[in-house]
Amino acid sequence: MKTKTKVFNILIPFLILFACKQDKEDAVVNYVDPTIGGVGVLLQPTRPAVHLPNQMIRVYPMKNDQLDDRIQYFPLTNASHRTLWVFGLMPWDEAITPDSWTRPAVFDRETTTPYYYAATLGENGCRIEFAPEKKSGIFRIAFQGGQPQYLRLTALNRNGAFNVSGRRTVSGYEEFEGMKAYLYAETDADITGSIYRDESGKDAVMLGFGSNSQTVSFRYGISFISEEQAKENLLKEIPDNNFEKVKDAARQTWENTLSQIQVEGGTPAQRRVFYTALYRCYERMVDINEYGRYYSNYDHKTHESAEPFYVDNWLWDLHIAHEPLHTILNPQMVTDQIRSYIRMYEQGGTIPSFAILTGDWPAMTGNYAAVWFADAWYKGLRGFDLQTAYEGVRKNSLDRTLLPWNNGPRTPLDDFYNERGYLPGLPPGEQETIPQVDTKWEKRQAVAVTTVNSYSDWCIAMLAGELNLPHDRELFLKRAAFYRNVFRTDKGFMWPKDKEGNWIEPFDPRFAGREYFTENNAYTFNWDVKHDLNGLFRLMGGREQAEACLDRLFREPLGKSKWEFWTTQPDATGMVGQFSMGNEPSFHIPYLYNYLGSPWKTQKRIRMLLDVFFTDNLFGIPGDEDGGGMSAFVVFSMMGFFPVTPGIPVYAVGSPVFNKITIQLPGGKMFTVVAKNNSAENKYIQAATLNGRPLTKPWFTHSDLAGGGVLEFVMGNEPNRQWGSRAEDAPPSEIGYAIGN
Repeated sequence: MKTKTKVFNILIPFLILFACKQDKEDAVVNYVDPTIGGVGVLLQPTRPAVHLPNQMIRVYPMKNDQLDDRIQYFPLTNASHRTLWVFGLMPWDEAITPDSWTRPAVFDRETTTPYYYAATLGENGCRIEFAPEKKSGIFRIAFQGGQPQYLRLTALNRNGAFNVSGRRTVSGYEEFEGMKAYLYAETDADITGSIYRDESGKDAVMLGFGSNSQTVSFRYGISFISEEQAKENLLKEIPDNNFEKVKDAARQTWENTLSQIQVEGGTPAQRRVFYTALYRCYERMVDINEYGRYYSNYDHKTHESAEPFYVDNWLWDLHIAHEPLHTILNPQMVTDQIRSYIRMYEQGGTIPSFAILTGDWPAMTGNYAAVWFADAWYKGLRGFDLQTAYEGVRKNSLDRTLLPWNNGPRTPLDDFYNERGYLPGLPPGEQETIPQVDTKWEKRQAVAVTTVNSYSDWCIAMLAGELNLPHDRELFLKRAAFYRNVFRTDKGFMWPKDKEGNWIEPFDPRFAGREYFTENNAYTFNWDVKHDLNGLFRLMGGREQAEACLDRLFREPLGKSKWEFWTTQPDATGMVGQFSMGNEPSFHIPYLYNYLGSPWKTQKRIRMLLDVFFTDNLFGIPGDEDGGGMSAFVVFSMMGFFPVTPGIPVYAVGSPVFNKITIQLPGGKMFTVVAKNNSAENKYIQAATLNGRPLTKPWFTHSDLAGGGVLEFVMGNEPNRQWGSRAEDAPPSEIGYAIGN
């Protein structure tokens, strides 16, 4: 007995090691490939960001794209998605020459994960590694010796300065858009000398470390409050130079986060696409509360608060899928994010459009905060002040300008919109008269402004009803129907009108650019009326005619050579006919067949779009990923459903890619999607049940999902044209949210 016990005790460490190895091999985080989409098809590539979910520090190598063989520097954080970086770090193991301050380094042997990055740099083979914490990070640099060794620190924005104090400490700051970022860093090797570059102030410094072979750790904290707070952030999160501890903790955080959705079946490539997309959905918003304090550039003050304060959100891009996904997975975080928006309103006087670190960036069009707030409210989130949120979005609609890329009071065009129910377009050749309109590129986008604000005004009407404001509800329901004023029934298209109320001619629905639409053409914006699909179908002549119009969208040729088409439609990428998979206004469109009596066409289209445009390689994103906007479409669609109309708590059914998907919901409940007989060929739903009861409609409610349960599909290789074919059961009319006749 003692012998057996002794043998067993000897085996225990090996069993544990084997179990840990298996756990690491089976971990879902291993499926994430941050390089997917790293070469932009036409526009921006993705970046292999290393960070913790929704946290302040986001680091990646700064290079043109994933085909670039040189790294310029590593920003110590990406402060605002794709627009603002602070403090560049770069190892340097050569003699200092004038171009040493800006010259990039050739790299090789790159490793990219959500929690860890590594690469070999330069001719001498210097190895750099990085692992993140919330407000801090740690680099580990292995110098090979025989050459001078430096760490190059650069202020990436104006008016920056650095200070080396003692042998192992460096601090600094840089200024941008009325605020500062502060740096506090420590090394584990002595700084033998410092060389400053005095251009526009002390905006760069070379930290010298001799010339022997050695490994140097550089751990740092970032703050938007003070240098002292940056130091506190660092010492709370990374109190010593234990790189592996930081790396392992970050890995476990990602494993826990991504494991909230478990998939079975599919191919390894599909799992890589899915979990990489899910990882992308956690890049933002980011919490900038620094242990009880945060700086807000919305009122230029530092606030004491135990609550998170979230920034970096592009609602035009994220409202359709990204925000609804987190409403399922992380309702408390979404509540905190909406509370952050409300505080921004209280601090700055407006509900932001794009709530970035430096303040409201009035990019794009629309009042999509209203959509977000309504969607959260109707999905049961109650932890925010609806009255104040409503006050803010109402003000945005009635008292602020609706013009693209603009943030200010009403203009004469807004007064016209309020009185006549549409934004007037300019006939070809007519000069712009409104100074607030960007005449170089963005233009008026007259039709898009009308359709998107019809939707957000409908959401405001719904919220007015919740607050028992019948007059407001009636006002905004009337405004929700303004889209009808720009639909030309004899042509079957959204069409611009001039200020006299005449249809503008000549006009080609394929090539009308930003004078009338936002990043897309009339073929896309025909379907922008997500809040009143029944009303839209009637304008098109009924469901049969609407379905024919939807078919035409996917089949209509470009009409010109590709280069001519993209001259006016540079954001319309991933084309199938006139349908643009690479741009957010298209995401809901393939699901509209569900509401026209032909859900099998949704199933066909979704599988095709996923298979063709979302692959596990450098070209695996068909357009701007936009920090989670497009990735959320992938996550939803691969799971088999999609929120066509945020604000209506309903999910349209698609065609699940995996045999089984299990979502771990807050509170311990689970929602499972099972697809029997599922395969690449068997993409069509033959029958369905929800919690054991027949499901005959191609949609289900948020309460069905949030309550936990099992949605089960039987799949086949031929369409079942009868399943879900009762078009009159489309959700907007079914649950009474449509605006009526």
